[in-house]
Amino acid sequence: MKILLVAEYRQGKLLDNYTELLAFAGIMGAESVMFTVAEAAGALPNFDGRLYLAEVSQAGEYNPETHRQLLLDVVEMEQPEMIVLSHSSYGWDLAPRLAVALRAAQISEVVAVEDGQLVASMCNGKLRRTLKSRGKITVVTTQAGAFSPTDAATGAPTVIPVGGAASGKVKLLGYETAKPGGVDLARAEVIVSAGRGVGKPENVAMVANLAKALGGEYGASRPVVDSLWVEHNRQVGTTGHTVAPKLYIACGISGAVQHLAGMKKSEFVVAINTDRDAPIGDVADVFAVADLKQLLPILTEKLQAL
Repeated sequence: MKILLVAEYRQGKLLDNYTELLAFAGIMGAESVMFTVAEAAGALPNFDGRLYLAEVSQAGEYNPETHRQLLLDVVEMEQPEMIVLSHSSYGWDLAPRLAVALRAAQISEVVAVEDGQLVASMCNGKLRRTLKSRGKITVVTTQAGAFSPTDAATGAPTVIPVGGAASGKVKLLGYETAKPGGVDLARAEVIVSAGRGVGKPENVAMVANLAKALGGEYGASRPVVDSLWVEHNRQVGTTGHTVAPKLYIACGISGAVQHLAGMKKSEFVVAINTDRDAPIGDVADVFAVADLKQLLPILTEKLQAL
């Protein structure tokens, strides 16, 4: 199998999420080629293979019609069986354009590979489904954090320039940073997060009290936010904040890949869950198999007494 990986370039930088695409290709046991729109004189992917490079000054940093056509040209040359992008705003936009142009199947938000088949989430990450394309070519987007490389990416690509002046009706004017609303979890050194396991909205107060006792902030997983128990600006995960505190305490959080992607850079992780087989245990430094409704008040009381 041959896979065409699409690396992203944003605000003058190559995004390192291309390493997750390489990890996916490794699991698939595939030959990889790569495409990106970037600055030829700048940093290139650490990748030992063919890199089709379009100069950003010509193709534009964000121009979906031009990037689609460049990719179609590369597809014609390489004849890959799969095109893989990150499940990001860039991937969300470009993947369906490619799928339509190629009359190809598209599988979005892939979180795992099992027996060579793709596993994608559904119902806001609450369920998973196993999918296999029947077409000759498949367009895939991978969920952030789902495929972490085991080793640092190495190698120097063989660069193949591809041309094409920017065209189309879309013009990139710039980027706007979302205004923080109420709390900035990205700056917190301690975060205590509530998951669906807290049981009911009234129990979020226990999580907030523990966070306060530790001098930190409280957060939440997506199911808690979707249930309107906690405001969205406290959500941790791919559709919320990406955080890297010194201490992260996950309370009643199972460990869906979307949540793990938002907190995997935490220095020390404590998980509290009644399910000893919860996936959060795979990333936790300390895993307490306990009822958080019993444990959290005791922890808070002990900390307040110090």
